[in-house]
Amino acid sequence: MNYRHRYHAANFADVLKHATLLKLIAGLQTKEKGFLYLDTHAGRGGYDLTEAASGTSREREAEWPKGLGRIWGRHDLPPELTVYVEAVRAFDKSTRTDKGGELREAVELASGLPQFYPGSPWLAQAVLRPQDRAVFCERQPDEAKALEDSFRGLRRCSIQAMDGYTAVRAILPPPERRALVLIDPPFEAADEWTSVITALREGLARLPGGTFAVWYPLTARARVDAFYRQLLSLPKLPPCYTVELLIAGDGAGLKVWGCGLLVINPPWGSARPLDTMARWLGPALAQGEGATGGVHWLVPEA
Repeated sequence: MNYRHRYHAANFADVLKHATLLKLIAGLQTKEKGFLYLDTHAGRGGYDLTEAASGTSREREAEWPKGLGRIWGRHDLPPELTVYVEAVRAFDKSTRTDKGGELREAVELASGLPQFYPGSPWLAQAVLRPQDRAVFCERQPDEAKALEDSFRGLRRCSIQAMDGYTAVRAILPPPERRALVLIDPPFEAADEWTSVITALREGLARLPGGTFAVWYPLTARARVDAFYRQLLSLPKLPPCYTVELLIAGDGAGLKVWGCGLLVINPPWGSARPLDTMARWLGPALAQGEGATGGVHWLVPEA
């Protein structure tokens, strides 16, 4: 597998995914009882955006200026995006401090944009309560090692160098009997959707009330419509919605024209604010005509 998320860190997909993730965690935390956060494809946890700009083996165009860069200095953000931007700001500040405040010229020239960007493990860890805990899975050895190094000594967090789909079978149900499972695969394997559907079937069998969030790209290759059909064929599928962001219509000529998250057993009341956020992001992050966003229920709440 050749995928390395550092090249895509803080792009439009990360904006939607990470802002949604924080909203889902906040929704679960309206109840006092703790929960498990399981991240099946955790990556290395944090990224240096100067590497995204230059690459490590070849020059490439950075994606974050058209994602996080578009909203970083705005003062009209929906509440969910304000929470997200402040979380990124806090991670950037703490990482700069840990590294002795060193700045690189590429970011010094970028109008105050951050140099260091948190992945989903750091965003989740930062808001966990004492009664919550997290398991981060990453099967790529170098990424897992980087993740383990950065989280060494932190309580309530466990790093597992293993396939995340296997972890769904191995770890659920948790002792807490509550969980948020983020499935965020690279979508390089031809059978990725099959693996996702299998993980959801097994996860719901082990924890029917668990919250599952699946990130997916909107591309010609991804065939998300086929995924929906497989999903809706699952027995006793709980309430679920998709929150999607299209940065252009599918006829705009972009390889990836959007992304979404499927949320099964969503926290009560999360759909409306996420719908508002996604609709706001459409024009804000547009890269062509037809940009839009919103929440769509697949199985409505009773």
